[in-house]
Amino acid sequence: MRLSRLFYCVVFSISFFSYSQTLPIHKIANTLIIDGDFSDWKTPFLGPFVMHDSGLKATQETYVSLSWDADNVYFAYKCIDSEIIGSAKKQDAPIFNTDDLVELFIDPDGDSKYYLEIGVNAFSSNYDMIINCISPLCGGWNMDMELDILGMNTTSKFTANGYNVEIKIPFSSLNAIKNAGFTTPIGGTKWKGNLFRIDYGNTTEYLALQSYKSLQFGFHQPQEFAVFEFVE
Repeated sequence: MRLSRLFYCVVFSISFFSYSQTLPIHKIANTLIIDGDFSDWKTPFLGPFVMHDSGLKATQETYVSLSWDADNVYFAYKCIDSEIIGSAKKQDAPIFNTDDLVELFIDPDGDSKYYLEIGVNAFSSNYDMIINCISPLCGGWNMDMELDILGMNTTSKFTANGYNVEIKIPFSSLNAIKNAGFTTPIGGTKWKGNLFRIDYGNTTEYLALQSYKSLQFGFHQPQEFAVFEFVE
């Protein structure tokens, strides 16, 4: 099934946001069903994703939309993928090493410590972890995969030209994460973070909604994170 003409128009009209410093998370009044079907998704899609360490065009396109309401934050990814690699796996399996997937990193207080990482593959398998520290100044690489975000819902759906992913994360569960600095947002609240995709294929590509100005390889560069703003 081809992307609709309307979808292309929406993407074209807002694609410049991919290269801005502040990315909007739009507040919604409608209920979203987490089923991988975007028919109930009313907020615009941003993209396409680019190579995270150069800003160059990706082989296959990725778009994302962000929403929130009083209780949850939502992410929807549309991934064009001619050959989907991966399989259904148990919770917290290291799918980032093997599977086509999307990821999100969130650092609400922007201190580059205790930031959240979530990944979901094309088969709805997911992991969640807290990155406590990556700098030698705070002890070097230290992550916690024992994290369990209660109420998080992730669903993927195959399409004719790839796969979709929807993610719902309750604010109450984020607020319960120790040391991370999460609080339920209001209009104008800003979080640091970025959105990613790993596409394994003939050429493995590491993609981001906003590329890193340093041109260094690796998603874990919190000093390079973009700003997400909750918009009423």
